Amino acid sequence: MSIGSQSYADDPRNETVLIHVNGQLLPRSEAKVSVFDAGFVLGDGVWEGFRLIRGRIAFMERHLDRLFAGARAIDLDIGRSRIELAAALYETVVANDMVDGVHIRLMVTRGLKKTPNQDPRMTVGPATLVIVAEWKEPAPTLFKRGLHLASTPIRCTPADMFDMRLNSHSRLNLIIALNHAIKAGADEALMLDPQGFVSSCNATNFFMVKRGVILTSTGDYCFNGITRAHVIDLARANNIPIELRHFTLSDVANADEAFVTGTFAGVTPATRLDGKLIGNGKPGPRTEAMATFYKRLRDAEGA
Repeated sequence: MSIGSQSYADDPRNETVLIHVNGQLLPRSEAKVSVFDAGFVLGDGVWEGFRLIRGRIAFMERHLDRLFAGARAIDLDIGRSRIELAAALYETVVANDMVDGVHIRLMVTRGLKKTPNQDPRMTVGPATLVIVAEWKEPAPTLFKRGLHLASTPIRCTPADMFDMRLNSHSRLNLIIALNHAIKAGADEALMLDPQGFVSSCNATNFFMVKRGVILTSTGDYCFNGITRAHVIDLARANNIPIELRHFTLSDVANADEAFVTGTFAGVTPATRLDGKLIGNGKPGPRTEAMATFYKRLRDAEGA
């Protein structure tokens, strides 16, 4: 059965959550933005994902750093300070009586457009801010089964074309890559950079292991992953060999194990590529170790 790095266990409480829309907390059925909003018209905006761990938003400052950097890159005035955004995040989870096991998505678009076109000068209001907090835990089978990946002809792009390091609302290239993988019977797409080296998956960053050494891409064409950065730091802190360098699909096919990283699920094994087992097709020792190290680090963020 196809799953995906963002597959989650259904929780009926999510049907009645309150959604933050421009300072108002609204029932899910009433949370709406205009059809003239720049996010709807063009995908013109940036977003950030967070995890709520025992009453605290994990790594919030690093996530806000990335959000504001992305907004600056597209000349978007969020119109709120870091303190105001932090307050809005906590207001949302408190209003929903949330403490743990929660994933939060904060979205900012350029706001209301005078008419549906791409010209930012046609924006007629402040930025739109939406915060969706839901009880979300990774699907129970995700770590045990591991992700099945498929290579795709859709490439990651350099910063001077479309910067993969931006958490942009426009994800069409990644959705197309994922559709390729789904049609191939896989869960996620493994994407290459313009030179043909492995870059990232469509929603997560990719790592492989060969003879005990963890390998990941140089970072030039992949997501600016906060979890990725933590895993790199954790490997170094625990004297686990890790290299940031070029490698190919053939290298992945001959790897001993592989995993992906992301805010939602942390560290997730990848057990197949293009229908063939990676290693023995089970989570390997390096994957299990990095998952444990990362969980400890994330849990330490809790109150």
